[in-house]
Amino acid sequence: MSGALHSELPEDHAKNAIGPVVASTLGAILTLICVGWALNVPSRLGVAFYTEQLLVLAVGLAVGVIFFSLSWRGKPHAGRLPLIDILFGIAAVFIGCWMSTQYQRLLDDVSYYTPEIVALSVLIVPLVLEALRRCTGMALLLIVIFFVCYGLVAHYAPMALRGKPADFIPLITYLAFDTNAMLGSPVKVGAEIVILFLLMGEALIRAGGGEFFIDLARSLLGKKRGGPAKICVVGSGLFGMISGSAVSNVASIGPLTIPMMIRTGYPPKIAGAIEAVGSTGGQLMPPVMGAAAFLMAEALQLPYAAVVVAAIIPSLLYYLALFVAVDLEAARRGIGRAPVPGLTAREALRRGWHFPIPFAVLVGALIFYARPPEEAALLTTALLCGFALAFGYGGQRTGPGQLLDALLSTGKAVVDVIVICAAAGLVIGILNLTGAAFGFTLQLLAASGSHIWTLIVLTAIVSVVLGMGMPTVGVYVLLATLIAPAMIQMGIRPMAAHMYVMYFGMLSMITPPVALAAYAAANIARTDAWSVGWQAVRVGWSVFVLPFCFIANPALLADGPALEIAWDVARMVIGIWAGTAGMVGFGFATLSPGLRAALLMAAVLAIFPALPWGLSDAANGAGVLLALVLIVPHALRARRARG
Repeated sequence: MSGALHSELPEDHAKNAIGPVVASTLGAILTLICVGWALNVPSRLGVAFYTEQLLVLAVGLAVGVIFFSLSWRGKPHAGRLPLIDILFGIAAVFIGCWMSTQYQRLLDDVSYYTPEIVALSVLIVPLVLEALRRCTGMALLLIVIFFVCYGLVAHYAPMALRGKPADFIPLITYLAFDTNAMLGSPVKVGAEIVILFLLMGEALIRAGGGEFFIDLARSLLGKKRGGPAKICVVGSGLFGMISGSAVSNVASIGPLTIPMMIRTGYPPKIAGAIEAVGSTGGQLMPPVMGAAAFLMAEALQLPYAAVVVAAIIPSLLYYLALFVAVDLEAARRGIGRAPVPGLTAREALRRGWHFPIPFAVLVGALIFYARPPEEAALLTTALLCGFALAFGYGGQRTGPGQLLDALLSTGKAVVDVIVICAAAGLVIGILNLTGAAFGFTLQLLAASGSHIWTLIVLTAIVSVVLGMGMPTVGVYVLLATLIAPAMIQMGIRPMAAHMYVMYFGMLSMITPPVALAAYAAANIARTDAWSVGWQAVRVGWSVFVLPFCFIANPALLADGPALEIAWDVARMVIGIWAGTAGMVGFGFATLSPGLRAALLMAAVLAIFPALPWGLSDAANGAGVLLALVLIVPHALRARRARG
């Protein structure tokens, strides 16, 4: 009996390994194809290759990876791979390859609705939707299905939302083949740009960059009060520069920082909250932001560098606000330095002196030389690979096998983004086909009563609600299509409108009841996810205020005279400190209830974005003055009390 069981184990293991091996192989092929496209390999070989051929191939491979990776429950396959998933995966890859290789011929047949065109369309769109359900859940799927159904009955909708009629076959073929639908700009950004930045991030991790960032943060901040939490904030910000994924940041940084925070005295729910808020901000942190930032550049028809520049001040204020919160929380609780000894800053820089060079090259290529993002990412990746092989980190060089792992990991990491972008393209296609986007804009304007702040608050609520369980990129594409045009029509600058919807879509990661980053952090902290989510809202209170501020003050997006930018940043810093001290109940010493209330009032006046009758500037100035009048005597009294 035992011998029979033993003989069956290798066979079972082999069966179980089929799915991951196939998924990794397909993901690596997808990455190599996109890298080859960025290197302009088809043209160098004298082969004519349409962009749409790349996109449909990327969609087919991405959908195939998901079917070979995830079960119908959305969990990784356990046990034997189901036959239906094998068939779905093979079908997705085959259709993607067939549509790619036969694209020119098929393009001529689309308008005739041939049986081949209809069959391919009827197969690929449902496969994309099922893959979407498996990798993101039901929320985004239901939204996409709603719009597809709307496309079929748009001519029966109420007058304000009435659209052009569309029969099933013309609609499904349009969604599958048109460059304004599934093969539109969202998938183009995912396949041409996002995947290359993910590859760059994976190469940096394999080269030891994540360890370098943590060691550097630990050496600079570990001996300060609340050292572990400050390591978490700075480490998450640095790591977020290359990751751009909140859950990935928590999974990478959290296992080190959360236990360290708990050991020094932070309650588990607060430790998890600090990590969740810190990791979420990575999607806003230049030079490599989340995937939504690349889509924003495409939507605004601006260079990616313009989005990076606009995000610098909001991202720094985000992390400054979190840093102040953890510092004052540590002071109130008497939490000291990190318990784990680390390297000195000199030792960390001596070991990882080469890591800043690729980032300098990336920033220089994007901003100073205005190179395309994909070109800058490839150049940076090449430097990282060279440095990894030559130097490594901590005395351990990176081998070719680890760089191959980066290739495999990139392919599996990008498939979610490509499938989400393909689904977002379906929604955009429906809106373009029916002409309903204009009607949605009018309805939003009517619902807000043409009051700009009513629309802005409504947008924030919708962003957080849509973000429950949905990735930031999905939230951004929907809101950028449906709501941002209404904001722009009411006079908000395009960059501010798009940054606003992306920012609030990002904050859904820490906002209960569904807060994915908070859930991931709670799992590491071994505590209740609901409590972590609400603590994240409390710790990161000021980050919920920032979007309203840069809507009213474009200077916070680096859009305006230098003096105006400096003043707005200064009053935000003072307001954030005063408000956080009032929330925590501690500044330079324990605060009385009256002083806490006064500091909160000063913070509201200092950072409040807009008041009627032109009183904003006066209120902001009064808030800053009141904060200083309260803070300076309080600091002097605390200093005298300490002797």
